[in-house]
Amino acid sequence: MSNNKEKKPFKTSIGGQALIEGVMMRGPHKSAMAVRKPDGQLQVDVWERKPSKIWNKIPLVRGCVNMVESLVDGYRCLMKSAEISTQGLEEEKPSKFEQWLEKKFGDKLTKVIAAISAVVGFGIAILLFMFLPAFLVGLLDGILPHWSMSLIEGFIKIALFIGYLALVSLMPDMKRLFQYHGAEHKTIFCYEAGMELTVENVRKQSRFHPRCGTSFLLIVLVLGILVFSVVTWSNPLIRTLLKLAMLPIVVGFAYELIKLAGRYDNVFTRIISFPGLKLQHLTTREPEDGMIEAAIASMKPVIPEQEGEDKW
Repeated sequence: MSNNKEKKPFKTSIGGQALIEGVMMRGPHKSAMAVRKPDGQLQVDVWERKPSKIWNKIPLVRGCVNMVESLVDGYRCLMKSAEISTQGLEEEKPSKFEQWLEKKFGDKLTKVIAAISAVVGFGIAILLFMFLPAFLVGLLDGILPHWSMSLIEGFIKIALFIGYLALVSLMPDMKRLFQYHGAEHKTIFCYEAGMELTVENVRKQSRFHPRCGTSFLLIVLVLGILVFSVVTWSNPLIRTLLKLAMLPIVVGFAYELIKLAGRYDNVFTRIISFPGLKLQHLTTREPEDGMIEAAIASMKPVIPEQEGEDKW
């Protein structure tokens, strides 16, 4: 199938992620990332994907598998895009601590820093979105019924999540990242519309897509309000651990809802998609033409040769 051949509109399974000065796309057989280097040229890297065909056919389970795969691939590509986008730029003289780290870990330094960052980030997320809300609402134990406490806890989580996105969206670097996010969505919409992948065609598409990761996270938070309402309030730490154990169930259900929202257009799926689409006003921005070019460059290599293989 030609990448530029116009075809009938359909829903694709191809998804992507905004990177630092670039975009990554994941198709059924290949993944690709296109990153703008300091000299203005695009560097496009393509690699084969080996998704688990067995797990991807099991409802609920496939949601967790896909989330883990997306997190691993996404983080790896994000780190690589940071390297590509700063190639050749003059670096500041490393501090004594940085020199010690370089001497201690050598070529493994980048991987070590990435691993530490991932662990710290995961810990902060658990503390901020699980333990802290449970601790605050736990102070009301014995005063309010448990069902209302779970509801209040859920609203605190959602408020923290939206507040966090609103704050980071004010940062110049994040604004550019969100512009690339918009370019990713627009390019996928253009492809799904059966239009040729050109800057002009992509530019006029919507930047709000129902299968966005932002929408997925919001659905996880909302479903968590219902599922975690049955978890004990006796101890904030125990409650946090129990919620972590139940998180795969919530993620699995959220993934199935996102699949429905991405595949069908009816009253039910519009209700599911509405909050996430509104939240994308924070996490996407209208892209520049160069950003669209990067999204197109990452999209074309992952489109399968056989038409229909990437049907959602």
